[in-house]
Order: sequence, then structure tokens, then C-alpha cells
Amino acid sequence: MHRSSIAKSATETTMKPKSPNLSPALIQYRGRQSSLTEMEIEQYKMANYADTIRQLDAYYGQIKRQILNFQSPTTGLFPSLSYEKDVACVRDSIYCAVAVWSLYQSYKRIDDDRGKAYDLGQSVVKCMRGILFCWMRQSKEKVESFKMNQCPKHALHSKFSLHTGQTVVSDDEYGHLQIDIVSLFLLFLVQMINSGLQIIYTMDEVHFVQNLVYYVERAYRTPDYGMWERGSKYNNGTPEIHASSIGTAKSALEAVNGCNLFGDKGASWSVVYVDIDAHSRNRSIFETLLPRESSSKNIDAALLPVISFPCFATHDELIYSRTKDKILRKLQGSYGFKRFLRDGYGTVEEDITRKYYESGETKEFENIECEWPMFFIFMILDGIFKGNEEQVKKYQHMLHPRLKRDKYGDAIVPKYFYVPPECLEHEKAEPGSQPRVPSSEGDVGNLFMMGQSLYIMSQLLIDGLVHINEMDPIRRYLPSYNRPRKSGRYSAFQGTASDLVVQVVLIAESMRLQAMMATYGIHTQTPHEVEPVQIWPPGQLVKIYEFLGVNQKLGLKGRPPRPIGALGTSKLYRILGQTILCYPLILEVNDFYLSHDMALLIDDIKNELHFVGKYWRMSGRPTVCILIREEHMRDIHFKEMLDMFAMLKKGHCDGVKIRTGRLQNLISSSCIEHLDFLHLLPSDLLPKFEAFQQLEHASIGYQSLTDIPKAIVYSEPTYNFDEYRNRPTSDILEALSHADTLHGQSQLLGILWYREGPHFWMDGTSVKERLEKLARQAGALRHWSVVRYCSSVLGKLVDSISPYITSILVQGKQITVGVFSHEEVVIDHPLTPREIKDIVYSQCQHHDIYQAVLQQEIILYIGRLITTTPQLFHGILKIRIGWVIQAIILHMRFLNENPPCLESLAPSEVRKVLYRVLSHADHGGGMSGHQKRQIEGALCRVPRNFYDKVWDIMTRTPGGIVVAGHHLPQQPTLSDMTVYELNFSLQVELLLSRIVHPEYRQIMVELIMVVNLILERNPELSFEETVDLDKLVHEAFILFQGDEGSTSEKNTNMSAFYNASSTVTASNLARAVMNHLLKYGPQSFNAQELCRIS
Repeated sequence: MHRSSIAKSATETTMKPKSPNLSPALIQYRGRQSSLTEMEIEQYKMANYADTIRQLDAYYGQIKRQILNFQSPTTGLFPSLSYEKDVACVRDSIYCAVAVWSLYQSYKRIDDDRGKAYDLGQSVVKCMRGILFCWMRQSKEKVESFKMNQCPKHALHSKFSLHTGQTVVSDDEYGHLQIDIVSLFLLFLVQMINSGLQIIYTMDEVHFVQNLVYYVERAYRTPDYGMWERGSKYNNGTPEIHASSIGTAKSALEAVNGCNLFGDKGASWSVVYVDIDAHSRNRSIFETLLPRESSSKNIDAALLPVISFPCFATHDELIYSRTKDKILRKLQGSYGFKRFLRDGYGTVEEDITRKYYESGETKEFENIECEWPMFFIFMILDGIFKGNEEQVKKYQHMLHPRLKRDKYGDAIVPKYFYVPPECLEHEKAEPGSQPRVPSSEGDVGNLFMMGQSLYIMSQLLIDGLVHINEMDPIRRYLPSYNRPRKSGRYSAFQGTASDLVVQVVLIAESMRLQAMMATYGIHTQTPHEVEPVQIWPPGQLVKIYEFLGVNQKLGLKGRPPRPIGALGTSKLYRILGQTILCYPLILEVNDFYLSHDMALLIDDIKNELHFVGKYWRMSGRPTVCILIREEHMRDIHFKEMLDMFAMLKKGHCDGVKIRTGRLQNLISSSCIEHLDFLHLLPSDLLPKFEAFQQLEHASIGYQSLTDIPKAIVYSEPTYNFDEYRNRPTSDILEALSHADTLHGQSQLLGILWYREGPHFWMDGTSVKERLEKLARQAGALRHWSVVRYCSSVLGKLVDSISPYITSILVQGKQITVGVFSHEEVVIDHPLTPREIKDIVYSQCQHHDIYQAVLQQEIILYIGRLITTTPQLFHGILKIRIGWVIQAIILHMRFLNENPPCLESLAPSEVRKVLYRVLSHADHGGGMSGHQKRQIEGALCRVPRNFYDKVWDIMTRTPGGIVVAGHHLPQQPTLSDMTVYELNFSLQVELLLSRIVHPEYRQIMVELIMVVNLILERNPELSFEETVDLDKLVHEAFILFQGDEGSTSEKNTNMSAFYNASSTVTASNLARAVMNHLLKYGPQSFNAQELCRIS
């Protein structure tokens, strides 16, 4: 980079608006400038230049004494505390490197730096390369394993030997899995390379960095230990999904995409690529989680450096403001910020001899959490980058009295301030009333390296010695659409245009299909007509990417074989001189049967276009290839597909602007990605690429839809084949040879499968092959019950189920899998497809063979709905898939005299019924109170603020509550958790899940609301003993029977009670609660007052 003097830059800045980053001297100079002569201006410049040199040299001395003095001469790494002589911390090393780099950037401004810029720059390079070397030693053991299974034992280490770079803390002893550290390294690696530093030297290192991208791409579904290295706030060794880790990964992916690691002089094969669909998932899930940090941490100061410097992970002003305001409201103190509520670290109450806390121990830390002044510095940095001068002044003023000074007069940042033992009780009683004591970490003889580094950065910016653009060369602080546009061969994140147009190319499988479409005014192209552009299935692109980052010396295999998502298939690709367009995954004919449902496919295409239009963030327009197959036109829903194409032709699709046309006319405005890494491979190692092949016919044939033989709605009689389960195999084979229905064949083949195994040979084929063929045949005929039966026997798994489960989980929901009225398994963290398959089939298949696949369908539909219409799931915390299916079955039964079996419905019909059930579409007409309670109970929906009300009841119930024989104790529940904590709500939901009947669960929810209302209106009341809520419901039922004129205690049929209006049930429930309080509670209250609940 060309060096210019400070004097020159001072002159240039007179043309720019006033900035909060300028030094006070320069601001004062500007005010006087209009009255100065030219000679006076020159004299002022020289004085200002000399003053700048003096300031820089003072910072140089400070950096040498406080930072570089503790850099390892061998590894280049830094310790967390200067007193530490053996262990290096990667996070602290990165921030130390950034502090040195910020002064390096300052010195680059001046002509004669006397070699100091080079000295500082090389120290930065040494540190970053030291981290790289430590991780490269773990490439085969950790990185490659982690790519396939994101778990703590495969994580790259976050601590190393300060002098050798070797492992010092084992996987079992410490939570190394901190996704944000690797992401932070990638982010600053790109920043530093863009500032002119050469950090990456060889292609081996390029390959390794590419694999670090794969390492962080799945942050959105990887529970880790977070910035504080402990995971859950209960400090019990449990990792969690952290919004801060996901946000840092999102920022790193945006920064590193298209970056040439060799800098401006790099070759085309030293470029890093990012899966834009993985980025999109990280972005959407990050923004969904905010302002919450994790399941146990409602808010966390770790989010501050994520939403502001250095990550700038969101530019949505509402999300940024909500998160920042909540951090300030909940965590800010007069000595610094609390990390999170009930954080025991550093408090005198914490037992440092134990690695983990005991159950309920976090209650002891309430209101005495340590306060960290480091976050005042983050607020200063935030104010500088946001141009908020008042904020900078405020936090400078708050920070100044908390600093210590060394013998040189340099400021020292304490790590944290804690409440001393003698002040504990007063502080707990009146938070913020007591003085705090600085920690021994962050003192003259034991510097807190991260805090010290941040302080130096902030002061360099405040003194105007470094500009925000020099601290952020890639302009992360600006919204992506305001950043300098990259010019070159590689796609870049550039934000989304407010009027984005999605380009659509319609490809007909054959000429006769093209001719038929033309008669309806739908213009398509065949694969031959778009040549030399090739149309590829998305699986071919997966094969290409498997070569990206391969390095045999490091034991790295390249990109894992993950599907390419909707955004990835909306780019055009240049590969070895060929131009490629992929059709999306939804148009691929796959193993699972959903692709046979045309109505579902039409909805999926619309959703895909809407998704691409909403989440496209790349330079250039997205181009979506819609492949139309001949089998589509034989479907009874093909007319609906034609209607959709006509809508696209008009230029819109559900609010998204669409442009259809010939591919050759759309290429110039498309997003084009150049995959140059294949040039390095020998030709014999390249895979055989298979483009989509056009179907050839002797004649054009069909002229319109009326000429096409339709797939008839297939129907056949069904018989019960259960008797064959106890008959010899020879009888089954005999029956199979005469079976003339698909249902009969499927049932008999299923019996053979479970008795003889999938490879049992008969009539020249195996049972498995016969079932596969039968499934395809039934799919073509839309015989859905047979398709589902065969798919279940064959153990099929729906495509991309893992991301949909993750989408559900990050909305703060849990999922249970299992057949209604049988055992369920809770899914509370992201799983691999193999793990999901094992759970679904082990829980469902032996109870109901169809539900093994139906539950996959429902998970898929819910995963899509919860992203597009989250309001459907308000009040539903635990999505019990078996119970949701029960709600669908009940809904169909209540509205139809002879409802069809759920397994016989087309997938699109199942999705429609699910939507109607969730949206209360049919609750108004024809359903009784009992029926509504059955459906609401099966959905596990609760009223607004329900869990808060349970908390309030628990505070007034020392003995806790009992539901279905299961006890939720007051302690340690209330001491372990907080009212706003997701984990408390899940604990309540676990209690309610013990209830067997949906309608009874709904009555229980109504009872809890009544109890809360009574206690709320009578603050002097509380339950003296454990409250058995089942007994209260039973008492209310007896009272109801009395009102109805029935006095038989033996009558246990509660149908009439369930069918009663909510007013009637609430009245009886209230009377039962009142009677209980009169009998067991304190006697000093007015019974008449107690009755008033409405």
C-alpha cells in the first residue's frame, strides 16, 4: 500500500465531514483553519506531524511492554494472562495480534517509521501463522473428523503450549469446541490480508483454511462451549447452540468468501469458497435467536462484539437495537458488564476446587455476578464505528475510574470486579449498592491480555491515529450494499436489492414436451437449445466441490458430500471452460416418495422462488432452472403447473419479481461463480461429469393435454394379510405369485423382509429389489399407502431433514418422535441424518409402520412452516410429532363421516390438513368443546405467558406441584433457573407430557391459569403443601357432576366435563381450588374474595 504522510492526510481530511474518530487537536485545527495564513497552516502541519510521531512512539512503547513482551518467541502465541508462562489461548492471541496490527496500520500512514511498521507487521504475521500451525497439526485428527461429526471430541483446540504449540489440555478436561474462535481467526485473517500483510504462504495452507470454512459452516447446528468456555450457564459440561458463535461464523463466511489468500498477487486457485446456503442458514438462525444467546442464557454480553466490532454480524437496525438495549438493561453495572445473569465466575461464592457446579448452585450468584470493564471498551468501539460521540464519551467516563496505572503511567484494564465477602449480603439484598474490588488478573504484574489489547485499539481510534477503515479494511461496519464492490471472477456478498428480480429458465425434457407447452403459450428451451451451457443435476456439483480443499499431506478430503441448496443452484458456474446451470434439489427424482406428488412440487417451486428472492445476498441476479419432465404432464395436477408457469410469465410469484426468458439472454445479468480449483488436478483424477440428457422421440407427438394419457386415480380393494405372519414362507411365496393388488404384494413382501431379510432371493430377484420396484410403480400410480408402506420397510429417509429439525430447534422449540400413546424420544439438539433415521425407525416402526415415514413428512412440513409462518406455532413449545399426527386424525374424523386413512392421502393433502389444524381454520364450525380440547391438547398449545404463570404459582407453593404422579419441586427448580429461561418452560412442558389424553392435558392447562388468577388476586395466599393438580381436576369434575344432577361417584366418564364451555369448567376448577385452600391453606382470608376470579 502507498504510504502517505499524516500531514498530507490532514490536508485531505479538511474536505470531509466531521468524524468522531479524529483527534481533538485536529478538530480544533479545523475550527481555526479558515483564519490561518498558508505559512501558519504549514507550521501547524509540521507541529501536528511531530505530535503524531510522539503519540505513535508512545503507543509503540506501550505495545512492546504490555503486549509483545509476552509473545512466545517460538510459536508467536500469547497467554491469556501475562503471569501465565506455559499455556497460550487462541482467542487472546487473536486480540493481541489485532492490537499490534492496529498500531501497524497507524505507522503505515507516515513516510519515515524507522522500521517500526515492519516490526509490528511481522509480529502479527508470526502470531497468526503460529495459530495456523497449531491447528494444522490437528488437521487429520480433528478437522476431518469434525467435518463429518460436529462434536466436542473432534474440536480444534483453543489452548496450546505457549512454547511448543503442542496440546496441553485434553478434550475431557476443557471445552475446546468454541466455533467463534475459528470464525474470529478467519475474519481477522481476511482483514489483515486486505491490509497488505502476507500471512498465507503455500497451497497446503490455502487448503487448510478452506477446510476451516467447512469447520464453521455448520455453526447453526453445532452446540459449543461459547465465548466463556463453559457452555450452559449451569456449568455442568453441557454445550449449547450459542447465537454469538453463529453470528461470528456468519461474519467470517461473508468475509472469507471469494478472498484470495495470497493477496493481490495470488493465483486463481488460492481463492476460498463458501457454501452460500450454509451462510444463509447461519444468518437466518442467528437473527431468529437474537436477542437470546442460548437455551440457558436469556442474554449475554458475548453478543456485543458480535453485533458490533469486530463482527458486525447484523445490519438490521431493529435486531441490533433490541439486542444492544437488552444487554444494557440486564447486564450493565457501574464497574463493567456482567457476562450473563447468575454467572459465578470470579465470585467469592464460587468453589474453584470443583470443575462443575452442583444442581441449584447458580442461585447463589444472583445479583453478585462479576462486572467486566472490558465491555465498556466494546461500547466505546461500538460508539466509534457507529459515529455516536455521546456513547464514546459516556463509556470513556465510566471506564476511566476503573483503570489502574503502571510505573510508566500506562493504563491497565482489570479483568473483572467482584463483590468482597463482607459486602455479599448487602449486595444481594440491594444490587448495585456495594463497592467492588478489582481482580488480581489485570494488574501491574499480571495483565489481562484481551482487555489490554482492546483498550489500546480503542485509544488509537479515539486519538485519531488509526481510522475505522484501517481497522476494518473490508468495511464490515457498513451494510453490505454500501461496501466497495469487488471486481473479479468470484461472487461476493453484496446485500440484496430492494427490487430483486429472480430469473427463471424453463427447460423441457424433450422436444415434444416443448411443443405441447408452446400450445399453451409457455415458451421453454430444451437442453440442446441452451448449449454450450450444460444443465446439471445438483448432485454433480456436489462431486465437483468434493475436490475443493483436498490435501493428502494433511489428511483432508475436501468438502463433505452435503447437498447444494436453493441459493447454490441459483448461480451459474464456470468449470473447466464449461458453463453450467444446475436445477434445484426439489426437482431431482429422489428415493423418497414426495417427488411423486405434483401438487406438493408446485408448492415447493413457489416456496423455492420466494426463498431465493428473500434471502439472495450475492452480486448478480439469481437464476433458477425449472426442469419440466414428461411424467409431470401425465399428472392430474399438471394444469395447476401450467397456471403457475403462466403466473411466472406475467412477472411475479407471490410478491417476488420474476423474469423468464431464454438462458442466453439472462446470463449477462446472472451471478456467475468460477470454480478454478480443478485446474490443479490431473485429468485422470477428475470425475466423469454427467449433464442432464434430453429425451429423444421419433415424432413430436402430443399437441395438447387432451392427447396425453393421464395417470388414473388408482384404487383397489384391500385385504388383511396378518394371517400370513404365522404361515410358512412357501405359503407367502405362493400367495405373492397370485397377488393382483399392489397392497397385497406390499404386505406379503413386508412379511418376507422381516422374516427372511432384504436379500432373500425369489424369482430371480431379491425382496429389496422387488420392494423398490413396487414403490416406484405405486408412486407412478399415486397409491400413497403402498408407497409409504414400501418406503418404511426399506428404511427411507427424506432429503435434508437435518436442516429442518435445526430450523425448529432454533425457534426455541423441542421435538419428540414417537407414536401417540407410546414412548417418545426428545430431540433437543441438531442431529445427523443417520441419528434421525435411527430414532424415527426405532420409535415408530414396530408400533405403526406408516408413521416411520409420516413423522418424517410432518417434520419436513413443520420445518418449512415454522420458517415462513412462525405465528402458527405460538404457544407450542414442544412439538410432539406423534401427537400432531393424532390432531390431524382427530380433525379429519370430526369433519368427515367416513374419513380416509391418513397414510392414503397424497403428501400435499397431508400438508394442507396440517396447516388447517395449526391455523384453527375449522374450529369455528361444527366442533364441540370436547373436540376442540382434544385438538388443542394434542398440539400441546398453551396460552400467552403460561410458563411465567407456572413460575408465579411455584413461588407460592413450597412443596411444588404434581401432575400425573410426577413431581416438580420448588427447589432446586427456582434456584437453578430464572423465570424467562427457556429451560424452565421446557421443564414445565416435560411435566405436562406425562399426561396421556390430549383433552385432559388441555383441562390441566386451564386449571393452571385459574390457580394463577386466584393467587394473583389474593397475594396473601399460598399453598402450604405439595399440590396435586390431578386431585383438583377430579374435585372439579365431582362438583360439575353435582351441578349436572349426577351424584354417582363411580361415574368416571369425563366427556360431559370436557364438552362444557370454558366458563363452566373455569367455575368448577376455581371452586375446587378454593376448597383446597380453605382446607389446607392459611385461614386468614375472605372466602368470598377468593371466589372472584372473573
